[in-house]
Amino acid sequence: MKLTGKLLLYVLTALLLALLGLYFLLQTRWSADYISRWITDHSGYHLSFDVIEHRWSSPSHILLENVTFGRDARPALLVAKKVDIGLSARQLVDPLHADSILLQDGTLNVSPPPAPFPFQANRLQLKEMAFNAPESEWRLSARRVNGGIIPWRPEAGRILGDKAHLRLSAGSLTLNDIPASNVLIEGSIDKERIALSTIGADIARGALTGVVRRHADGCWEVEELRLNDIRLQSDRSLADLFSPLKALPSLQIGRLEVTDAHLQGPDWAVTDLDLSLRNLNFSHGEWQTADGKLSMNANEVIYGSLHLFDPILNAGFSTEGIALRQFTTRWEGGMVRTSGSWSRSSRALLLDDTAIVGLEYTLPENWKQRWTQPLPSWLSDLTLKKFSASRNLLIDIDPAFPWQLTALDGYGADLQLVQDRQWGVWGGSVRLNAAAATFNHMDVRRPSLALAADASEINISELSAFMEKGLLEATASISQQSPHRAQVSLSGRGVPVNALQRWGWPALPLSGDGNIQLTASGLIQAEAPLKPTVNGQLHAINTDKQQLTQKMQAGEVSTLEEASGEPAEQQEDAAPP
Repeated sequence: MKLTGKLLLYVLTALLLALLGLYFLLQTRWSADYISRWITDHSGYHLSFDVIEHRWSSPSHILLENVTFGRDARPALLVAKKVDIGLSARQLVDPLHADSILLQDGTLNVSPPPAPFPFQANRLQLKEMAFNAPESEWRLSARRVNGGIIPWRPEAGRILGDKAHLRLSAGSLTLNDIPASNVLIEGSIDKERIALSTIGADIARGALTGVVRRHADGCWEVEELRLNDIRLQSDRSLADLFSPLKALPSLQIGRLEVTDAHLQGPDWAVTDLDLSLRNLNFSHGEWQTADGKLSMNANEVIYGSLHLFDPILNAGFSTEGIALRQFTTRWEGGMVRTSGSWSRSSRALLLDDTAIVGLEYTLPENWKQRWTQPLPSWLSDLTLKKFSASRNLLIDIDPAFPWQLTALDGYGADLQLVQDRQWGVWGGSVRLNAAAATFNHMDVRRPSLALAADASEINISELSAFMEKGLLEATASISQQSPHRAQVSLSGRGVPVNALQRWGWPALPLSGDGNIQLTASGLIQAEAPLKPTVNGQLHAINTDKQQLTQKMQAGEVSTLEEASGEPAEQQEDAAPP
C-alpha cells in the first residue's frame, strides 16, 4: 500500500509539475507564435498576438497582447493592443462563447461584405477603440470609442448582432462626412428595429441631443431632436445635403428644435436660425401629416440669387395642405408680408393678403426666359386675393429696352399670376401708378395703369403718363391664347411728335410738339421677336399744322400722306424762278 501511495503521489506531483510547466509555457512568446500559426493554418482566419497572460487576481480572465485578427486574404477585422477574455463554465460546451471580451487600444474595421466574428460573448466592452466602416451605407468612422454591448452575437452584415443593448461613447465620429465629437449613444437593437433612447454629440461647434427609432420596415422616427448653436459649413448643395434622407422609406419627425444655427453651403446660407418643426412625415420626397406645425425665424437667408433678411414663417400642415399663417421678410431693401394657404390636391397657392413696401429690385437679366419656363410641379396656380404695393423701385437693365419705375404704388384683387405652372396675368384686376418712370431713356411722370384679366384676354382700360410736355394716354388688350395677340390705341396731346422714336417707331420727318394718334397690333411670342408681327398706323400733326400719316406693315414703315402747314402764297414765293 505504501508503494502504491507513493507512486500515486509521484504521478500527481509529476502531473502538477507538467501542468505548472504548461501554464508558464503558454505565457511565453514561443507559445503565442505556435498558437497563432496553428489557428492561421487550420482555419479560414489569420491570427497573431505577442503573448498570453494570466493573472491570479482575475483567475477567469486571459489577456492577449498586440492582437491582429481577420479573415484570410482580407484586411484585419481587429487590431488591438490588449484583448481581455473572461471565461466561464460555458466554454466546456461552447468554446467560442466567452463570458466577456474587452478590446482595448485598437481598431475594428468593417467593409462589405462584412464577415462575422467566429466568437461571441455575454458582454463586449470597448476601451479607447477606433471603428471604421467607410464603405457601409452610412460611411461611419469613430475614434476613442468606449462602452459595452450586451449580449454580443455578431452575424454576417451585423457586427453588433441582431439583439442587444448598447451604451457607447466616442471622442470623435464622422457620419456621411459630417464630423461630431463627444458622442454618446444608448439604446437597443432587435433585429431590424433600433431604438436609441439617448443620442448626444457636439457637432459643428454646437450640441445635438435626441431620441431616434428605426422600425422593422426601415422607416425612421425622430421622436425628439434638438440642435443648439450649430455652425455648419458644407461644400454640398442643399439637395445633396438632404439626399440621404430621400433614400429612406420614410422619416417621421415628432419634434425638431433648432436654436441659433448658422449653416452655409456653396450657394446657400442661413444665419441665426431658430426653427421648430412638429409632427411631419417625409416619404419619397413627399410629406404627410394630420397636424404638423412649423415656426421659423432667421437673421439672414441666402438661396441662389434670393437674399432675405429677418424672415419669419409660421405654418400649419394637414392632410389638405398648408395653412400659411404668417410670412414676413425684408427683401431687396423693402418688406414683404403675406398669408394664405396651399392645397395639396390642386397644387394651388392662395395668398389672402400680400403687401410689398419699399422694394428696390432690379430684375434678373434672364427674367423673360424665367417667365416662360414651367414652374415646379408643386405650384400649379398662384392667386393674390388682395394685393398692395407702396413706394417701390423696379428696374430692368435690358440694354435693348431698359426701364425703371420709381415710387411704384398699387393694389389688386383676385390677381391670378400662375395657371397650369405658367406665369401670366390670368385673372383679377390691378391698378398701378408711380411718381416717375423711364422707358428706354424716355422720362415720364405719373404713369398709371389699370387692367382686368379673364380667361380670354387682358384688358388695359387705362394707361397714361405725363411727358415733359403733354400727356400720353392709351388702351390695350392682349389675348390669353398663344400666340398672344396684342392691340393698342395710343394718343398724345401736346407732346413731341417724335415721342415714340425711342419706343420703336422710326423718326418722323416732323419736328416740334403736337398731337399723335397710334393704333397697332402684333403677336407676343416667347421665342420670336415682336417687331416683324406689328401692323399699325400713326398720324401726327405739329403746332405748325404739319401732319403726317404712316403705316407699319410687318414691322416696316411707309408714308401714306404728308401735308405742309404753310399757306399757298408762301409756297409760291419760295418756289425758284
